[in-house]
Amino acid sequence: MKKEEIDALIEESLSQDEAKFYHELEEPGLFTQWMNLYRTKFAGWMIVATIAQLIFTALAVWTGYRFFTAIEANETSFWGMCFILSVLGNAMLKLWHWMQMDKYAVMQEMKRIEFQIAVLTDKLTSQK
Repeated sequence: MKKEEIDALIEESLSQDEAKFYHELEEPGLFTQWMNLYRTKFAGWMIVATIAQLIFTALAVWTGYRFFTAIEANETSFWGMCFILSVLGNAMLKLWHWMQMDKYAVMQEMKRIEFQIAVLTDKLTSQK
């Protein structure tokens, strides 16, 4: 059974209020998920991580420039390592952001399942 068919079956069994709540649980788009990270209890950490990402990006650009304009081997090695470290720091922070987005998406799906179980339980108890 396809997801759309399951959703249609669930929608048919819901009242208007339940259907409205069910539709509010739909998965938001990428940018909405990203912006929702700044509305969670970790919003302060998200802001700090975003600022750190901007700093790492600026460092990557600057150290990359210095790497390509360096003349001596020692300078090239130093700026190359600085460039690699700044890119890795940026990548780790981006990965953390993506993991947080995934965590909240999983939590949203769990809420959908809880809601569906509650509706089904209510319907089963009202039939008895």
